[in-house]
Amino acid sequence: MTKIDTSLIVAQNDAHEDALRADYDSLGERLDRCGIDIAALTARAAAFGVAVPSWGVGTGGTRFARFPGRGEPRHIFDKLDDCAVIQQLTRATPTVSLHIPWDMADPADLNAHAEGLELGFDAMNSNTFQDQPGQARSYKFGSLSHTDAATRAQAVAHNIECIELGQKLGSKALTVWVGDGSNFPGQSHFIRAFDRYLEATKEIYAALPDDWHLLTEHKMYEPAFYSTVVQDWGTNYLIATELGDRAKCLVDLGHHAPNVNIEMIVARLIRFGKLGGFHFNDSKYGDDDLDAGSVDPYRLFLVFNELVDAEGTPGLDLSHMLDQSHNVTDPIESLMISAVEVQRAFVQASLVDRTVLSGYQTDNDALMASATLRAAFRTDVEPILAMARLQAGGAIDPVAAYRASGYREGVADVRPAVTGSGGGLV
Repeated sequence: MTKIDTSLIVAQNDAHEDALRADYDSLGERLDRCGIDIAALTARAAAFGVAVPSWGVGTGGTRFARFPGRGEPRHIFDKLDDCAVIQQLTRATPTVSLHIPWDMADPADLNAHAEGLELGFDAMNSNTFQDQPGQARSYKFGSLSHTDAATRAQAVAHNIECIELGQKLGSKALTVWVGDGSNFPGQSHFIRAFDRYLEATKEIYAALPDDWHLLTEHKMYEPAFYSTVVQDWGTNYLIATELGDRAKCLVDLGHHAPNVNIEMIVARLIRFGKLGGFHFNDSKYGDDDLDAGSVDPYRLFLVFNELVDAEGTPGLDLSHMLDQSHNVTDPIESLMISAVEVQRAFVQASLVDRTVLSGYQTDNDALMASATLRAAFRTDVEPILAMARLQAGGAIDPVAAYRASGYREGVADVRPAVTGSGGGLV
């Protein structure tokens, strides 16, 4: 198990603490004039957490090439070590989301390793979009919606296996995403394919423990470029409704057509009790899996505006996870930055004066309603985020502390270099 020496974090923080406290006190005075308690806001920031995807600590890739980075994790235990560093420095990522079979290991060993790193496990993720060594039947033409009943049964069995492993790890949710669809008109019968998917997913739902949720994920395209079985939030909502109360919709910010109003989708799913969680990332052209908040931070803020507005809604228990591909950056650095950006959007949304906003909405004052949101978004809450990290033993500047630690160089010395440039994500 590898973690960064706490004395280095303390030394790094000592160099920044005086400036942070000055900025924090100044912001506190400004917020106090608005009737906002900065200490309470800092506590909210500290209580917020987002899960790290185990696969995110490896170098990603495009459909055309992958350029391996130094010190890439060899297995799930290396991945957990990297995830622990992210949590150690940001104090915003206390859990890890596993992907099976990529992360298959003895549950006792997984629990012991995670406990030693002070990590927990979030939602389990199944994989029926790839063929694995020794797999009896191929998913080339689908999994849960495949025309072949034996192939569907194989996919169902895999998802149930994920549930059984997750129970031993303390997880409470299974996320199901399938790449099922078609690449040519006429290749697939739309209705029959969807019915097969529903039938198979009902078998998975029936295997859920009573305290678990099934999170179904929609994606507009890729790898199916003509039609996708679960292609949008409306289809996802129909699935969750058909399955039952413990079936919810997972929203990945990259899985929508350009310019789609994702925050309104979030509000609709909240209204009907079917929002289950998020995969946070960002996009410019499509499903780009860019770092959260790197392209459109205002959209991320607007999503959290809906979430903060809905706090206290009965049954609203959301899973938050990053889901990104890091092609040209150090994955640990990108995940740290993304975790902080998600936390930032949450804190900014917490600044919105909802009484004032509601009044403007009632009066149809479009200008001032919009200005109320922008005022919260423009507020620099970095001192709050940094103070929350400092108080929790994290780093005021996580990336600077990480680089000063030499962690990447250290693991590169013991983890064999990865070669090859095959396409596809990690």
